[in-house]
Amino acid sequence: MNLLILATLFSVVLAEKSPRLKFNVMESPRFRFMKPENFTAVYHQQETDVLYVGGQGVIYKLSFSDKEVHDTQQECDNFITVIEKVGDSIVVCGTRAGSPKCWLLVNDSVLTDMPAETLASNILAPFPSQRSISLSADGNLYSALSTVAGQTGSIRRTYGSKKQLKTENKWLQNPQFAGAAVIPHQEKLKDEIYFFFSEVNSTANLDEEPYRARIGRVCMVDEGGLQNVLPNSWTTFLKARVMCGKAGTPVQYNNFKQAFVLTSHLRTGLLYGLFSNAWNTTVVCAYSIEDIDKAFNTSKLKGYNAPLTSPRPGTCAFRNNTQAHNQKILNVIKDHPEIEDMITTVDETPLELPVHDHFTHIVADTVLAVNEEHYSIIYLGTEKGKVLKVLHAIEGAFIIAQYSLFHDDSPIINMAIDSKKSHLYIGTELEVQRLPLADCGRYGVSCRECILSRDPYCAWDMSKRKCTAIPANYNISTGTLIQTLDHSSASVCGDATAHKARSTIPKQVLVDKDGPVLLPCPVRSYHATYRWEKDNCIKQYPCTISGSSCVLAPTPDLPLKEGVFRCLAEENGLQQEVVSYKLVFNGGPLSTSLASTLGSAVLLAAAAHWLL
Repeated sequence: MNLLILATLFSVVLAEKSPRLKFNVMESPRFRFMKPENFTAVYHQQETDVLYVGGQGVIYKLSFSDKEVHDTQQECDNFITVIEKVGDSIVVCGTRAGSPKCWLLVNDSVLTDMPAETLASNILAPFPSQRSISLSADGNLYSALSTVAGQTGSIRRTYGSKKQLKTENKWLQNPQFAGAAVIPHQEKLKDEIYFFFSEVNSTANLDEEPYRARIGRVCMVDEGGLQNVLPNSWTTFLKARVMCGKAGTPVQYNNFKQAFVLTSHLRTGLLYGLFSNAWNTTVVCAYSIEDIDKAFNTSKLKGYNAPLTSPRPGTCAFRNNTQAHNQKILNVIKDHPEIEDMITTVDETPLELPVHDHFTHIVADTVLAVNEEHYSIIYLGTEKGKVLKVLHAIEGAFIIAQYSLFHDDSPIINMAIDSKKSHLYIGTELEVQRLPLADCGRYGVSCRECILSRDPYCAWDMSKRKCTAIPANYNISTGTLIQTLDHSSASVCGDATAHKARSTIPKQVLVDKDGPVLLPCPVRSYHATYRWEKDNCIKQYPCTISGSSCVLAPTPDLPLKEGVFRCLAEENGLQQEVVSYKLVFNGGPLSTSLASTLGSAVLLAAAAHWLL
């Protein structure tokens, strides 16, 4: 097959799979730990610049500014597993050598004991390896403890003004928890909490995956059952199976690794789940909160064949509602907590994202764009220390950018997002840093570069002629911002079929006639197609991506000869000249101006890099 055709096909495949832009970000404010901290407990309150991190024997309070990070450390001889603000208090829990305990953190400097009866030791993780989830809601602390070393997993309300409650042992089959979220309602009575987890599939055949992904649900108003039925247990607990995979195929991802929910008081929004399969391939699936809510409110109960009473078992109701808390209804919940309907993805398939790196963490945000529509942005941490910024739009997932943030390739182990102050906090076991959500200046200085980024945080300001963050309370009728998000098109900038501009000055290069020559062209957008032209299109050479460069190398059919070589990039009608070289063989005419000359050492270094 012709090399030019091969290169073109390679470019098309690359454009479909790769992040459009790749940034190395080393200037952001960061804090480096004195020793590796494989932390799981992180707390950040919206609209502040403070991040609490629970490490081994220490609690870090990190105060960020645009340029630096100040830290305050509180020693605590524990692996910290919980940091949550409950009411006006910060609750801190640690393993305490297998006998877990909780304290109140006062003035960020003093740990005071909590009443012994407040938090029982069997509801907290006794080992750092035991996955636990904590969630503060309406002045109460909720905890989900994964199964490990023979300990039964559970979902509990553990601290606060309401009664402490738990799941029945038979409701959960060796759960491993992936997250939890408050699902608010216009009527406060109907506020709920969703828990996301995987269970062991006890009936699996040898060729089936050993896990089943689940969503569990409880009502926040729940105060337990009757004296003889579920007296100290949830009366509203229900669970459903979650499907992540391509419909109609055996390829499914049943291990729920992480979850993040975007929701509103109208019960609309999305759940983004991070899943893996038996081969540890990770994918992201998206679900409608409205669909989940409908399933819990209308589905039959698994194994229960009689007509359901009204109110339905599991309905959110106050303790004094005798209709919802009679013995018959409570017995139905006790024996049949699973609904029949399965929760399926909104797109019938996982989001189309690259799979060459394992995803380790996920957070998301909802952004109000210039067109007054809401768009979802997903941030994915990877095993190699990268962060992907992904737009989830009508036509699917679009990877806006990949960020390389750390000097090493340690996995991302935690992230926190602040929608109000527009910050993303990212942590590895070695350091924590903060990244702005609206980082519009990185996209370039032209309208087309700004628009093609498809970043809902950013728009082109026609009056100021710059790529800028959309201000709060932006008025679309009087404003001067333009933006295109549902598809890649820079036509709003005018002159959609842009003519290429011969704008670069050729750098003169002196080489030996038979020596190695590899001309590098810096890659800006990985969704663009690149090619080389010689002497104004007399010859066209293919371009091969290597790292952050598109390299021209001679072939038997197209040997390099003296002349001007230009690297051209084209994306959605935008064609630009990136760089140009005037190649002169040793002994031929060479300009005396060496200021713009690439020495042979540079080209040989590029050659060495390419040949490795």
